[in-house]
Amino acid sequence: MLTLLHRDDRLAAFAKPSGMLVHRGWGDDAVVALDLAREAIGTRVHPVHRLDRATSGVLLFALDPACAAALGRMFEASAVQKEYLALVRGVPAEAGVIDSPVPRTEGGPRVPAVTAFRRRATIDRWSLVEARPETGRLHQIRRHLKHIGHPIVGDVNYGKGDVNRLFRERFGLHRLALHASRVALAHPITGARLVIAAPLPDDLRLPLLRMGFGEDHLPSRIDPGTPLSP
Repeated sequence: MLTLLHRDDRLAAFAKPSGMLVHRGWGDDAVVALDLAREAIGTRVHPVHRLDRATSGVLLFALDPACAAALGRMFEASAVQKEYLALVRGVPAEAGVIDSPVPRTEGGPRVPAVTAFRRRATIDRWSLVEARPETGRLHQIRRHLKHIGHPIVGDVNYGKGDVNRLFRERFGLHRLALHASRVALAHPITGARLVIAAPLPDDLRLPLLRMGFGEDHLPSRIDPGTPLSP
């Protein structure tokens, strides 16, 4: 299921669950977010940015080709602010910027990629990190957090199997602990400022609460005006 977060005449935003593809170009799933979004609002939709299957959170769709083109240019120009919440292994620096090239596409050449991050809370040897990718590369946040030695819990590509198993058994976490919590942008047609936030879904929220993190650490309680800067 998708939850509608915002809709106007030109664009819509939904909360995508973990485990769902955006469209069939990335697989042959019977159900994808694009189809569900179209059915929910009764009109054609155009996906304008990448959100991995395993990642939950804010997903934007344009409702016409002109808006899709404008949003595409904004994403290319890093004019859309994207913020994510991740649970990582270890205790990273309080804040920082990761500047390390990663591929734009699977098997492609490495291209410049930058992610700013801030540590929000730590319990034992696990930390909640807020991340803002300034570029949009394949698995950028996942690759970058592994690059600094703090892979995301539940990541089957860049994490560790024993850690993922521990969290399944002890806390009931059966997914990647990465959530697209907020998108902020100037509306591509009207110019009005939009801030669209997706609450943390229960399949991530409840394991975090079981670990001992408080509701004040989770995106639904984060001030949407709080800047993210190192």
